[in-house]
Amino acid sequence: MKISETITYAAPPETVYAMVTDVAFQERKCVEAHARRHEAAVSPAGDGARVVTKRDLPADDLPDFAKSIVGSTLSVTETYEWGAAAADGTRTGTLTVEVAGAPVAMRSTIRLAPAGGGTQITIDGDLKASIPLFGGKVEKAAAPAVIDAIRSEQRTGNAWLSERA
Repeated sequence: MKISETITYAAPPETVYAMVTDVAFQERKCVEAHARRHEAAVSPAGDGARVVTKRDLPADDLPDFAKSIVGSTLSVTETYEWGAAAADGTRTGTLTVEVAGAPVAMRSTIRLAPAGGGTQITIDGDLKASIPLFGGKVEKAAAPAVIDAIRSEQRTGNAWLSERA
């Protein structure tokens, strides 16, 4: 299942990149997503960065059939691999989201670029559930949670940036 979302921030690319590669921002993002437990790490990767968050989230909003697969808690690992900045601040990379104990993952390309005096992060991904007969149903059940997580990150990012303006 294809998922495409765009996050818009009223800040230049270098400011947004500094935010998304800040461990404190990543931890706040997990807390605001109501993670029961979380950890975040940021490390250099060439002229870019690798950002990994692991969080345990309640599976309360999933349909019963999906909860029977993943249990009462979703253990989600999100890995961003950011490349070097272009002259205008544009960066590209990948985003992988995996759910522990479930054959569900999203692999995406990401792009952080200047847009209209601010910055847009575009996520184009493919959500896959490798479950015979039920894969499509699980993907449809998981997609709203993935989209909500992306939109939640935008809300957290906008608050983060306005607090530092």
